[in-house]
Amino acid sequence: MAATGNEEQTLLPDIEEEAEGMEREMESEEEEEEGMGVEHSEEEDEEDTSEDERENEAEIQRLEEQLSINAFDYNCHVDLIKLLRQEGKLHRLRKARQKMSELFPLTEEIWLDWLKDEIRLTEDESDREKVYELFERAIKDYVCPEIWLEYVQYSIGGMGAQGGIERVRSIFERALTAVGLHVTKGASIWEAYREFEIVILSTVQPPPGSVPSQEQQELLNAQLERIHTLFRRQLAVPLMDMEGTYAEYSDWADDGVPETVTHQYRRALQQMEKCKPYEEALLVSETPKLAEYQVYIDFEIKEGDPARVQIIFERALAENCLVPDLWIKYTTYLDRQLKIKDLVLSAHERAVRNCPWTMGLWKSYLLALERHGADHQTVTDVFEKALNAGFIQATDYVEIWQSNLDYLRRRVDFSKEWSRELDELRAAFARSLDYLKQDVEERFSESGDLSCTIMQIWAKIEALHCKNMQKARELWDSIMTKGNAKYANMWLEYYNLERSYGDATHCRKALHRAVQCTSDYPEHVCDVLLNFERVEGSLEDWDAAVQKTETKLNRVNEQRARVAEKEALLARQEEEKAEHRRKAKADKKGQKKSQKANRTGDKRKAEDECEDEWGEDAELPFKRLRGEEDFGCTTTEELMETESGLFGRRAPPQRKTEPPGFRKNQQGVPEPQDVSKEQRKDENSVFVSNLAFNLEDPEGKLRTLFGGCGTVQQVRLVYTPKGVFRGYCYVQFEDRLAVPEALKLDRQEVDGRPMYVSPCVDKNKNPDFKVFKYKTSLEKHKIFISGLPYTCTKETLEDLCKEHGTIRAIRLVTNRSGKPKGLAYVEYENEAQASKAVQKMDGTMLENFTLSVAISNPPSRKMEDKAAPSRILGAVMQRQPQGARGKGRTQISLLPRSLYRQSAPDAKAENGTISAPHATVTDGVHGGPGTASLDTQTKSLSNEDFARMLLKK
Repeated sequence: MAATGNEEQTLLPDIEEEAEGMEREMESEEEEEEGMGVEHSEEEDEEDTSEDERENEAEIQRLEEQLSINAFDYNCHVDLIKLLRQEGKLHRLRKARQKMSELFPLTEEIWLDWLKDEIRLTEDESDREKVYELFERAIKDYVCPEIWLEYVQYSIGGMGAQGGIERVRSIFERALTAVGLHVTKGASIWEAYREFEIVILSTVQPPPGSVPSQEQQELLNAQLERIHTLFRRQLAVPLMDMEGTYAEYSDWADDGVPETVTHQYRRALQQMEKCKPYEEALLVSETPKLAEYQVYIDFEIKEGDPARVQIIFERALAENCLVPDLWIKYTTYLDRQLKIKDLVLSAHERAVRNCPWTMGLWKSYLLALERHGADHQTVTDVFEKALNAGFIQATDYVEIWQSNLDYLRRRVDFSKEWSRELDELRAAFARSLDYLKQDVEERFSESGDLSCTIMQIWAKIEALHCKNMQKARELWDSIMTKGNAKYANMWLEYYNLERSYGDATHCRKALHRAVQCTSDYPEHVCDVLLNFERVEGSLEDWDAAVQKTETKLNRVNEQRARVAEKEALLARQEEEKAEHRRKAKADKKGQKKSQKANRTGDKRKAEDECEDEWGEDAELPFKRLRGEEDFGCTTTEELMETESGLFGRRAPPQRKTEPPGFRKNQQGVPEPQDVSKEQRKDENSVFVSNLAFNLEDPEGKLRTLFGGCGTVQQVRLVYTPKGVFRGYCYVQFEDRLAVPEALKLDRQEVDGRPMYVSPCVDKNKNPDFKVFKYKTSLEKHKIFISGLPYTCTKETLEDLCKEHGTIRAIRLVTNRSGKPKGLAYVEYENEAQASKAVQKMDGTMLENFTLSVAISNPPSRKMEDKAAPSRILGAVMQRQPQGARGKGRTQISLLPRSLYRQSAPDAKAENGTISAPHATVTDGVHGGPGTASLDTQTKSLSNEDFARMLLKK
């Protein structure tokens, strides 16, 4: 709890005198230690001490200066208190602690340190009262068993004063109420209370051998009954180590444990068994244990014992004091279940002190104060504190003002023509508008009330309760001047107000202005005006309305036509630019090919007619990996997406002529499909990929699958040289009209894998062609869901999403093997339904998976500027593994170590340097050892240079 001015005056009198006395004592102790000179000289000790003191004092001044700038810096307060306590600056330490306690609830550690420091300074009874007051403040911040135990132990020290024993008992009873139900630490309070009463028993027992008087006997019996009662009460509460308490009571009671006590003990033991799993989970988990506490809280709420629910909430909040949702859950429970004024208001006050930035806690606090009949000044003070709490959103200030205005409105008696409460309400409305315009806009660059909700409420109150339509119209005029005149819904709100509390003249005037100003839904406003004139207006009014609406709609249609024309022009310009870029790329590519053809020298024809001509000096195929067969005839092999190869280049010619019967010797290899270029029609074909390599009878299945799209002329499957199906093919139809129907089969499952169907396009002629068919821009009517369980189906997702609107399409994202990625796109009919789905579904749970939902806005796909180098499908890439010297793993370098140099890394082209040339091919193996020319990497060396290198040691 925040300290009041009276508490400050009570706790800090004579502080300076006590602090000076303690500082003098510490100084004298330091002088004695310095005089001893055990290990260091006096001069060294003085120098070290003075230097440390100067550094600490400088740090203290820095922290104090920081707090003068920002008093709400929690960590700065903690550091300052630790440093002052270390230096023994008691006077400044008290001030620092006092200042922090006014702004924040203090932790258990800070309170215990403060209490122990004050207890050491206690000298007389007046000082003890100050410590009592400090304890009362400490127990209000959090429910901490350690602080209560320290409190009762300190109170026992004052039991010799008048009424001291009763005071101790009173504090013990309060401690049991607060923490007696604490499963793990509550037993310490019970045991301390019982030991205290046993000590009192020893003082009232008569001396051995004497006969007690009647009065002594009554005191003795009453004290025994107190101890019996404490045992019975403790055994009825589920606590740790209950068995030991029961055994102790059995030994202590002369007549044994009563049956009723045993019955209560067994019930408590059963309850303890239920709680053990939750306590064990808390024991093994790491701080702050929020999830474990949440489960424990739900269990106790289900059990239905309010006292136990309260204590588990307090335990959770002691370790998670900065979690607003936990405070909201606790205060809501107290508001709806316990409804005890002191308990409820105390919890609300602690909540806003721990999380002052949470507007919802302040709003609940104001409602709780009103609900429990707090005086008007108290509510006003809390509201003013809320305004200074530093909310993080402009809309939070709007909501807190609305809560205060609702409270003030409920205080007004509108049956009276005038009242002080009504003037206060109007003044609050005016102040709220000024506050949002000045303070909030200055901080957030917006008022937070774009639709002027507060002004709308004020106008409705004036019209409904005060019958003051003139004031209501003035307010609506102000609303429209704040940029709301272009929205149809704002005009319709004003029209409904006039319709309910005004007259037909002002209704007509409002609708005519609406028709003139509305820009979002002008058709709707025009319909409302015409319907109004059908009911209320004369013929002249009708004609005027028709003329005005027709004029407005004609102007709107003209504007829309101009906008559409402008958009079409921009689209054509973009298409022309794209076409220009495509032509430039094609020309550049043709120039490169012609230049390369000129450099290759003499040409030679390929042995197969379908192969392109390669230069005699061209590079041989890459070195094959161990176990690979020769390429064989690849003249009929078709490459990805085009008939002429992956990037417009056919396979290289064969180096060796195959022996007769070569194909016949290969078992299981299908015969090549001899299809001429004239028979291949890309415009009648589709490219099918991502099929399973082990697909049985792929041609038959694909003919059956695509037969419903049109007459299939041929299915050209692509195989490896070993005869293994590559997983893709070309399907050619007799009629090109079948292609759009075939493209609709894209991503249909075939043997558990999604089949990809795309147009058959020659990328030489269309280098910018993109197969990706989904949009990569913002789609406001579509939502993106992540975090789905992998077992989620379209039916499950449809059941989950259909309650928020009409679903047009659902797409579950899968990988190439058909396995789901836990992602999905759901398309609604309009933006409003999609926005509603995001608000309702984001953060919800599905099969223990937390869903993340947002409006679909996929990143743009980056297309590579240049295609990868041409390569035969199935050809082997160059070997990558290298040895320690950059050689093959099994090759030995014959170059002497003294002559060996590490090749310098290639310089980056953008830096203006030329990269080192690659090794030349000298032995028919690309990148083999010893093929790199030293002339291309280093300057030529003379004989003298070689001699110096060899003789160098």
